[in-house]
Amino acid sequence: MPEEVVSHLPSSQKRRTLLKGGIAFALSAGTTPFAIGKEKPTLRVLGTHVTLQEALRQRAMEDLGFNIEFEPGGSARVLQKASMNPNTFDLYEQWSNSINVLWRAQAIQPIDKKKLRYWDEVNDLTKTGRLSPDARIGAGDAPHKIINVQNDGSLGEQHTEKISFLPYVHNVDSFGYHADHLPDALKKEQESWGWLLDSRYSGKVGIVNDPTIGLFDLALAAQAKGFVQFEDIGAINDQELDDLFSILIELTQLHHFSGFWTSVPESVEFMKSGRVSIESMFSPAVSALNGQNIPVTFAAPKEGYRGWHGVMCLSSATHGRQKDIAYEYMNWWLSGWPGAFIARQGYYISNPERSAQYLSKAEWDYWYEGKVATQALKGTDGRISVSKGAQRNGGSYKARFSNVAVWNTVMPSYEYSLQKWYEFITA
Repeated sequence: MPEEVVSHLPSSQKRRTLLKGGIAFALSAGTTPFAIGKEKPTLRVLGTHVTLQEALRQRAMEDLGFNIEFEPGGSARVLQKASMNPNTFDLYEQWSNSINVLWRAQAIQPIDKKKLRYWDEVNDLTKTGRLSPDARIGAGDAPHKIINVQNDGSLGEQHTEKISFLPYVHNVDSFGYHADHLPDALKKEQESWGWLLDSRYSGKVGIVNDPTIGLFDLALAAQAKGFVQFEDIGAINDQELDDLFSILIELTQLHHFSGFWTSVPESVEFMKSGRVSIESMFSPAVSALNGQNIPVTFAAPKEGYRGWHGVMCLSSATHGRQKDIAYEYMNWWLSGWPGAFIARQGYYISNPERSAQYLSKAEWDYWYEGKVATQALKGTDGRISVSKGAQRNGGSYKARFSNVAVWNTVMPSYEYSLQKWYEFITA
């Protein structure tokens, strides 16, 4: 059935039609989701609260017809578990900075592009590094540099038939601040990463407890304040790390930081309780807080964003029937509805045009085009998260991804940065 016809069917009939199409595709690709009459298989997905949400799990099970178990956790914990125990999951969902760790640990296996139904629709962000010709690629592990599995088994830019991850959700991150608590002196200034280290916020600052993410938030902040300068912020060397953490540990001892959060719900609680007025933040937390009438602004720093790209990885221990349903789930994520769902928490999908049919024009214009909201918009929790007349900070999808300062990255100095990070958070 043509997709333009499917899109106008009632939702229950649409899901059945798309499911039949997905099974037909799987059969034509030489896979079998599950045999008729046999017990439903269970797909195990390990990852973070960012994408492992109950509404997504329920919809995926309804559309795909097999059981799905989500195991969400803090990013550092799930990465450690995945890298050490690939037999405990079938699919892993996190961010592109986890790829090098997982690949070196042989915890994940290559994904066959021929089995990805919508691969040709995936946009250029992970294929060339840019959504527009003049876009700033950003320092560090830009996803297009680590997605292709090379003939020698390494990861690189040269396109091959095998990839290390399915590109799906992505966004640019910065920090969030309580609009009512913004110091008067900063109201006239353009938003800057330096605000995280501004003395006027002393005692009210929260940082994400992840050495491959929080480190870059603080490095961008320290550089913006003129405390340090990095030759390459995507590959900070040992001496530069010493200089950076000397400053950060001193600030810790002066009680500048209020706490370090490990999950999106915890970051929401930090702001909601008044523990912080400014913090590292991910888009779903901002959406959740705005939905509770807490006026948090997601900053568009003048220095540029910290970019991240979601990765869906196939466990090296997953084979046979489990591998077949893992591909079904990967294809489901790019089928339209999931991309529309996560758009309502401020995230983008790698083939956005397919998700457009599941978004109202007002939603598409606000989330992707950066236009003024012509009506109040609801988040994934059903609460109003965008007021009529609001405009997304940072502009359109292309504009925001044209201004990436650095990507979440596992640097050559990763082991040393871990040591310095734990010295910092325990100082």
